[in-house]
Amino acid sequence: MREIAADVLVVGGGPAGLSAAAEAAAAGAGVVVAEAGLHLGGQLVKQSHKFFGSRDEYAGTRGFEIAKILKDEIARHGDRVQILLGTTVCGYYGDEGVVTAMTGEEEYFRIIPKRMIVASGAQERLIPFPNNDIPGVYGAGAVQTLMNVYGVVPGKRVLMIGAGNIGLIVSYQLLQAGVEVAAILEAAPRVGGYWVHAAKARRLGVPILLRHSIKRALGGEAVTGAEIIELDEKFNQVGAPEEIECDTICLAVGLTPTSELLWQAGCRMKYVPALCGHVPLRDALMRTSNENVWMAGDVSGIEEASAAMIEGRIAGVCAAESLGLKAGAKKLDGFWERLGNLRAGETGEKIRAGVAAVTVAGWEGEAV
Repeated sequence: MREIAADVLVVGGGPAGLSAAAEAAAAGAGVVVAEAGLHLGGQLVKQSHKFFGSRDEYAGTRGFEIAKILKDEIARHGDRVQILLGTTVCGYYGDEGVVTAMTGEEEYFRIIPKRMIVASGAQERLIPFPNNDIPGVYGAGAVQTLMNVYGVVPGKRVLMIGAGNIGLIVSYQLLQAGVEVAAILEAAPRVGGYWVHAAKARRLGVPILLRHSIKRALGGEAVTGAEIIELDEKFNQVGAPEEIECDTICLAVGLTPTSELLWQAGCRMKYVPALCGHVPLRDALMRTSNENVWMAGDVSGIEEASAAMIEGRIAGVCAAESLGLKAGAKKLDGFWERLGNLRAGETGEKIRAGVAAVTVAGWEGEAV
């Protein structure tokens, strides 16, 4: 069986993983990046909107352009970084110091890393309703992939379920592509995403129906419409369902961390609703309770890509430093300051509370 040795194995080639790999490689570590997809960049390659924040967080730059910036940064380190595309890390065997992986469906091999950074991202949540398995029902990630990667629109008239940032941004991208958005439904009493995104949709005449959800998809061989319902404060149905015509239903109802590898690694985990699922306890260095494993990005709690990139850089520096390499630990103060700025204010209150619930002062201590 083929074996690959690495100072640092980075699991996931999205914004967090690429940032971690760049920092570790800059310190002189030999890095292997295992990415399950066929390209680097993760969700960034689907994002055509411009980022907020500061210059450090690529403000005013579109997501797919940020992906290219990160890939160019990785490329500058030459052979120090090995990229494995189409590769799924499927097993962690700590007693042997071995990670197993598969490329495609045939090649099964072992990776022997000294340190591992898990940046495996998140997976879309779905909601159950009758006919949710007929053609025309998509997750928001699938819609973004169709449009922004392959240039294919999913339909002519879309019903969006969810008014978080993803639902609002994808709705606007659909409108830009000439697709009609029938409505955006949100079960909560207020929009979950940034108002700037909601305002764009409203200015273009898209109704945002708060306290509404889908009851069933209509159609046989494909979606022809949907029954939608109004909800009360306890999320019970109010009144009779209303039919709405559409040929596509897009679900943007949240993400959950893809944390299976961290469970295998024996990391201490905690369910934190504010972070959208089970996430590892971590110290300020993004190190888990497994002394050889760090994590960054959505696997540590669902947040924006800007925060994922900073977490990745923290993890990359700290994993390299743990190997005795000079990764520039002085950078950390700047990274923590930037992360604090991103999480500041009312919009970051939920994330701050979630992170506080899983951050430990030291691995002999308790969560603070």
